[in-house]
Amino acid sequence: MNKVTKIIIEVVLAAICVGLVYLLYSSIMQPVNFNKEKATRQAVAVQRLKDIRTLQVAYKSVTGKFNSSIDSLKQFYENGQMAVVMQVGSMDDSLAVAHTEAVKKAHKGKITNAELYDMYLKGDKNLVFSVENKIPVRDTLFNGRPDFNIDSLKYIPFSGKEPIQMESTTKMVSGVPVPLFEARIPWKSLLKGMNNQLRINLDAESRDLNRYEGLQVGSITAPNNNAGNWE
Repeated sequence: MNKVTKIIIEVVLAAICVGLVYLLYSSIMQPVNFNKEKATRQAVAVQRLKDIRTLQVAYKSVTGKFNSSIDSLKQFYENGQMAVVMQVGSMDDSLAVAHTEAVKKAHKGKITNAELYDMYLKGDKNLVFSVENKIPVRDTLFNGRPDFNIDSLKYIPFSGKEPIQMESTTKMVSGVPVPLFEARIPWKSLLKGMNNQLRINLDAESRDLNRYEGLQVGSITAPNNNAGNWE
């Protein structure tokens, strides 16, 4: 074997070794990178499902039922109103309580909390009562959330605007009608563009655990206090 041939063989062997090291490193890092990106996407998706749950609970407080349409929830957010109980004063303030009782006695017990609120606005700050006000939903929910976007609520993040799957129903539980809803984001949509085999493995793992193949909040099968399957 001449010197040139020996050098060529050494270079080829070195290239093969480098290739094998790269393949080994890549095989180790693939699931690591997959899980890292999955965690990032999951955090965004979980927040979106939490926002849907918040709107659903508010919608139910007004209508007595849940909604199966995210577009309807959007209309509720943009145009609806909800009752908010405002507490004025403290029951621990004995002087304020005594003053409030005196005011009620002066009106022979017929003064309403709304009228007490009117007195409060006119300057009598020494009153204790609660009053129910109706205020716009958009002025109540998601305040202080600069990242909240009602127009994005219906879409699965990172999916190319695939819609979130949502249903609602009412079931009889122990003879009582119970409103239920669930919203779902399948892994297949949330993890679009990522390693498909690792995503298939994730689906299989979910099935083995008898769990939904993705993220889900609420349940139309049985009451679960509107819990998310990540909680």
